[in-house]
Amino acid sequence: MKKQLLAATAAALLAGAVALPAFAQNVAIVNGKPVPKARLDALEGQIRAQAARTGQPVPPEVQSQLREEIIAREIFMQEAQRRGLEASPDYRAKMELARQSVLIGELFADFEENAAVTDEEAKAEYDRIVGAQAPAAGAREYKARHILVEKEDDAKAVIAQIKKGGKFEDIAKKQSKDPGSGAQGGDLGWANPSGYVPEFANALGKLNKGQMTDAPVKSQFGWHVIRVDDVRDAKAPDVPKFEDVKPQLVQQMQQQKLARFREELRAKAKVE
Repeated sequence: MKKQLLAATAAALLAGAVALPAFAQNVAIVNGKPVPKARLDALEGQIRAQAARTGQPVPPEVQSQLREEIIAREIFMQEAQRRGLEASPDYRAKMELARQSVLIGELFADFEENAAVTDEEAKAEYDRIVGAQAPAAGAREYKARHILVEKEDDAKAVIAQIKKGGKFEDIAKKQSKDPGSGAQGGDLGWANPSGYVPEFANALGKLNKGQMTDAPVKSQFGWHVIRVDDVRDAKAPDVPKFEDVKPQLVQQMQQQKLARFREELRAKAKVE
């Protein structure tokens, strides 16, 4: 009798030892059905991947919230199955679309993992962008003012008024239709002529320091009276350090690689 009792106890302990690892693989048991921990791991992986893409941290309380979400999904899924919704054509069509989306996502993730942007590629692109922003030899920048009016006769009247001693800045504040520069006495700040519309840029390039246009300049915005307050050699713009922009640059380049990969697959496909 004693031997039988010991044997039964050992069997119970052995069964418990085997059951514990299996239970540890589940998040919970809902209506007698195990909810695999793999679901929680997959959902958590999605959340962390999304957070990594946006640069946002994952709050500590998310872990417990995700567990409740997984349990809720199991409850709702069981009810949908009880109602026989899995057999509906609408459900099957949506599941096929979902299957495609997941599989395509895995394809793109695999591509990005095996075609990641290297530090050398990122630095080369950074140098290319910086080089493209360097001013051309002999390029100049102008510190200009303008007065914008609707009609040519109004612009001619402004020019005549200034030539008689009227102050450019005061007239700009009163008559200019440009809301941005008008309040500043027509001041446009330092700029390269290429930043303006062609008509304005051409007129600006013909003026020296202290000169004003003798005739109104027409553009798509109206009629301009332009004065150049100063001229200087163009300077290269201030650019951030490579280390400061590397994450954003790598992300952009990775997206470009993925876009080319998609285009190549589409071009190779035989569609009838």
